[in-house]
Amino acid sequence: MRPEAFFPTRLPDLNVICAFGVLLVVGVLGGLLAKRVAWLPTITGFMAVGLLIGPQGLGLLQAQDLVTASPLVDVALGLILFRLGAALHPMALIRNRALVISGLLESMLTFAAIGALLLWLGSPPVVTVLAAAIAVSSSPAVLIHVSHELHARGTMLSAAMSMVALNNVLSFVLYTLALPFALQEQFSDWRIIVGLPLYQMLGAMLAGVVVAWIIARIGVLTQADDRHYRFALVVGGVMLCVGLAEAFKVSLLFASLTLGLASRGMQKRARLARLELGGGADLFFIILFVFAGAQLHLGDVWLYAGTAAAFVGARVAAKLVAVYGCGRAFGFTHRQALGGGLMLVPMAGLAIGLVQQTTRLAPQAGEMVSVVVLAAVAVFETLGPPLVAFALRFVGEAPAPTSAAAQNASAQVADADSVFSQPSD
Repeated sequence: MRPEAFFPTRLPDLNVICAFGVLLVVGVLGGLLAKRVAWLPTITGFMAVGLLIGPQGLGLLQAQDLVTASPLVDVALGLILFRLGAALHPMALIRNRALVISGLLESMLTFAAIGALLLWLGSPPVVTVLAAAIAVSSSPAVLIHVSHELHARGTMLSAAMSMVALNNVLSFVLYTLALPFALQEQFSDWRIIVGLPLYQMLGAMLAGVVVAWIIARIGVLTQADDRHYRFALVVGGVMLCVGLAEAFKVSLLFASLTLGLASRGMQKRARLARLELGGGADLFFIILFVFAGAQLHLGDVWLYAGTAAAFVGARVAAKLVAVYGCGRAFGFTHRQALGGGLMLVPMAGLAIGLVQQTTRLAPQAGEMVSVVVLAAVAVFETLGPPLVAFALRFVGEAPAPTSAAAQNASAQVADADSVFSQPSD
C-alpha cells in the first residue's frame, strides 16, 4: 500500500472542527487584547484579529475556510436573533404605543432616506429599494454583546432592544415586498416572482413557530434549577430551526427571529425567554465577530468610499432624527433620546444575510446591492461597538470605563462572591 494512504501529501484543507478552534482561540486573544483598552469593546478586538488572519490579512483563513465555517456562523446568528425575539413579547409590543410609533417611524425614515440618496446617485430602482430595505435593520449582536459586557441595564437599553427587533422584522418584510421586482429580471413566471418571496417569509415563520411549540412543550417539564437543561434546549431549538430553514430553503434569519418571538408568547412555565445564556453564548459571539472581521473587504470600502460614506451618513442621520424626535415627544430626556438613537446605528448580521440571499436569488441586482451595502457594513462594524458602548454610558445605563487593574480587581471580587452565591432563576 502506498504511503499516501496513511500520510498527507500536502497541507490539508481546514475542516469545520479546525475552523471552530481557530475562530475561538484567535478570537479570545483579540478580546483579551482589546480588554486592555478601557474604552474599547471586545467586539472590536474580535473583528480586528479576524481581519488580521482573514483573506485580506495574513491569509491564515482563506475564502474556502470561511465557507466551511459558515454553519457555525448560521447557528451564532440564529441564537442572537432568538434572544432578540425572545426579549419582545408580541402583546406587550402592541400595547406600547410609543415603542410602536418610534420603531415604525425610524424604520420608514431610514428606508426613505437611503432610497432617496441612492436614486439621487443614479442607482437602478430595484437596487435602490432592496438596499433601502436592508438598511432598515440594526445589529442585535452588537447591542446584546456590548450591553452584556458592560453590565448595562435600563429603560433605554430595553427600548432599543425592542426597536431593533421591530426594525429587523420590518426590514425583512420590506425586503420581501421588494424582491419580486428583482426576480422579474431573472424569471418570467409570475408564480416564481411572487411565490418565492412569500414562501421565504411564510416558510420561515412556520419553521420558527413549529420549533417554538416543541421546545416550549419540553421546557414546561423543567424545574426552577434546571437552567442547564433550558440552555441546551434553546441551543438545540435554534440549531433545529436553522437546519429546517436550510433544508426547506427559507430564511434562517427570519426563522430564528420568529422562534424567539413565538417562544416568548408560548413559554408560560417554560422560562425559555428569560434564560440568560451566560458564558456558553460567548462561544457563538466570538465566532460570529471573528468571522465578520475575516470577511471585511477594505478594498471595497476604499473603492466605493464616497457612496459608502453617503450611505452611512444618511442612515445614521435618519435613525438619530427619528429616535431623538420620538424620544423627546414621549417624555425622554435629551441624553436618553440621543443615546437610544446611537444604539440603533450598528448594522451587520441581517444585512449580510439579506445581501447573500439577494446574490443567490437575483445575481444581477445582488452584485450591485452587495457593493454598496457591504462597504457600508464594514464601516458600521468598525464604528458600531464603540458607539453603542458610548451610548450606554452616555444615558447612564452602564458604568464609566475603568483601568485594567481596576477591572481585574472587580473580576476577582466577583469571582470570590460567586463562590458563596447560589444560582437563582
